[in-house]
Amino acid sequence: MVRLLMLMLLALSPITSVLAGEYHPVDSIKTAALGALGPGVMGEVALDPALRMPRCEQPLQAAQSSAGTVEVGCPSGWRLYVPVKVRRMQQVLVLTRGVAAGETLGPDAFTTETRDAGRISGVAIADPAQAVGQVVRRMLPAGTVLGAGDLVSQRLVRRGDTVSLISVAGGLEVRMAGRALADGGQRDRVSVENLSSRKIVQGTVDAQGNVVVSR
Repeated sequence: MVRLLMLMLLALSPITSVLAGEYHPVDSIKTAALGALGPGVMGEVALDPALRMPRCEQPLQAAQSSAGTVEVGCPSGWRLYVPVKVRRMQQVLVLTRGVAAGETLGPDAFTTETRDAGRISGVAIADPAQAVGQVVRRMLPAGTVLGAGDLVSQRLVRRGDTVSLISVAGGLEVRMAGRALADGGQRDRVSVENLSSRKIVQGTVDAQGNVVVSR
């Protein structure tokens, strides 16, 4: 009896193997779908493990057809629209400790991490050079993703300060005294009253705290 059962199992096993081999592996379909998302983009695919698509003897082709769908197909047969939850990852700066309003950021205050862009509000800062030396607008706790609105440039010019107003035209540079009408950091545009002509002009604050007006 035992021998008979063994013979029956041996006889059935090739049939089972053939039937299983008729279907394309679901994991292979998932891999093809994720591969179509492109560099820097991650995603999640949810396919029923019981999905039965005919085995494809050629490499699967995949292309993103919409924001959340990838078309996967066998060149000689079927096509399948696979839903994909897309996650776009980006480099951001994250505070490693709490910082106080008015504090000047040093490189020890933050680290670079990769985060899901869909979970970040506002414009996040990715370049450490854009944060070092900047002043924090308000108190921020550790773990905060630094945004462009969280920082301001060092105030090189204060409202009411007497500044050097530099006019540049055709390679000729003229310096005169002016009175700043607003605070400003490097590369900020501020209004300045020319103390000689009493005219109000706009210029850009340079690294030395001068206000440069180009014509």
